[in-house]
Parts: sequence; structure tokens; C-alpha cells
Amino acid sequence: MQGTLNEELALSLKGRDFLMLVDFKPEEIRYLIDLAIELKQKQKAGVTHHVLKGKTLGMIFEKSSTRTRVSFEVGMYQLGGQGLFLSGNDLQIGRGETIWDTAQTLSRYLDGIMIRTFAHRKVVELARGATIPVINGLTDLSHPCQALADYQTILEQKGRLEGLKIAYIGDGNNMTHSLLMGAAKLGLHMSVATPEGYEPDAGIVQQTKDHAAETGSRIHICRDPKEAIADADIVYTDVWASMGQEAEQKEREVAFAAYQVNEELSKYAKKEFLFMHCLPAHRGEEVSEGVIDGDHSIIFDQAENRLHAQKAIMAAIMS
Repeated sequence: MQGTLNEELALSLKGRDFLMLVDFKPEEIRYLIDLAIELKQKQKAGVTHHVLKGKTLGMIFEKSSTRTRVSFEVGMYQLGGQGLFLSGNDLQIGRGETIWDTAQTLSRYLDGIMIRTFAHRKVVELARGATIPVINGLTDLSHPCQALADYQTILEQKGRLEGLKIAYIGDGNNMTHSLLMGAAKLGLHMSVATPEGYEPDAGIVQQTKDHAAETGSRIHICRDPKEAIADADIVYTDVWASMGQEAEQKEREVAFAAYQVNEELSKYAKKEFLFMHCLPAHRGEEVSEGVIDGDHSIIFDQAENRLHAQKAIMAAIMS
């Protein structure tokens, strides 16, 4: 029966876009996580898994990257295919060609497109114009690849997902949105603490709560970091000023001064809590050195799992 279910899930994912976690059923997200773990085990064991042999992924970058660039390119190589780096400045899209024309043209050359950009609408428009799968490598609204890798990491570390509590402290940004969507779909509880004016998107929060009602997940948005982190299994934060917000750095440092994840705040979490950060991190700002470099930190397990989670996405939708 399980084999039949997995076959049905595999078929349901073929040819689809990967734009936001909310677009997927809980069992589809869990299938991708399980596939990521399976591909990780094969890679560690030296077992060849060229499920995308002869296929090519175009990778459009309008935002700089370390983990996204390397993990997608290496991932395609390990799957038997090839990743092609496409700078936004080098493409005609950077000189005014429409997203539709770009999508239609690239669809004639490639088997999939990954884009890392600013406005989420650009990813949506690219997916509408393309006849091949499109993967959201990051937008200002959502970072689903990172969230999928994060939930894979939590499952590996804790042995389960359902019923765990995630506390997110800091800016209500794209990372917050994607973690909320994943928590609601997978049955985790999540509390978010942000200063006034930096809350996650209200529409996404409501959408998340609607899905949470179906899975038993509890979603809580508040101001007080101590309230959010109380009895948390996972403590998560991100930079206070993301790419494109550099001009707000000083203003944000003031607004987020009471939201640093440090040793004192961490005392309110569970004794065996895990600390997570999507990186890059600014030690001494959103997180203290003692926490991010301490025994509770699993930030590099997260970073590694970007490779395996994205391989699962590509294998599922491009094979």
C-alpha cells in the first residue's frame, strides 16, 4: 500500500512548479522530505542516482548567493544533469525583454528553471509563461527550498515533526512565511515574535492558520520574544536586514535590539532545543556567538540539506 501511495505522490509532482510550500499537500511535502533523505543516504554511500541524466536546469540569479548557487549546481551534477548559471545582468530580461518571452524561449532549451530574485510576482509570471517546471530559489515573499531543507533537518535531528514547537524571533520576512506554511502543513506549532511594523504578511498568516486548523498546528504571532520562545523545541532567527534592505540597517538595529537570540533568551526554550539560522548570519546582531556556535546549533546541517532537499525537488518535478 505504501509503495502505491508513493507512486501516486511521485506522479502528482511531475512537471509541477515549486513556488511556495502552501501549494502542496502535507503528504506531498513529506514525500519530498523522505526523498531528500533517501538521496542523501545514496550520496553518502556512493550510490549513483542519475535520475536527471541528460537534463539541464537554467539558474537565473538576480540576487547574490552562496548556498543556492552551489547546492543547485552540484545537485544537478549529482543527479546526472547540468546546471547552467544565468546572471540577471547578462540575460535580455535585464535589458527589458518581457518575462513571458524569456520563459517561452528558455522552455525551448531547458528542462527546468530556478530563479532567485526580489519580487515574487516575477517568479509567478515566469511560471505562467514557461512550459517547464519553475523553482523558486528565493523571493522577498518566500524561500520554500530553505524551509523544506529545514524541516528535513528537524526530522533527522528530532525523529519527528508533528507536535514540535518552532519559535521564530526577528523579522517577519520570506523565511518566516515559508516556515509558517511548512509548520501548518506538517503539524508543527509555531510562535513568531517581531517588533511592531515588522510582522509577517497578514494574508499569509491567515492562510497558514486556515491550513493549521486541518492539521492541529497552532500558529501564534506576538511581540514578546520570551513568550514566543517558551518551551520551544526549535529556535530560529534570520538577519535583521535582508538583501535590498541595507539602507534600513541602522533603523532595524534599533527596532530589533530586544530580539537577539542569546544565552539569556534561550533559557526559556526547552533544555534540548536546537538553534537554526538560514545563513548568512551576523554574529552579535540577531544571534550571539555563544548560541550560533554553541552545542545547540545545527546551522551547517541545515546548509548541507539545501543540497539534498533541492535534489529531491528537481528529481520529483523534472524526472
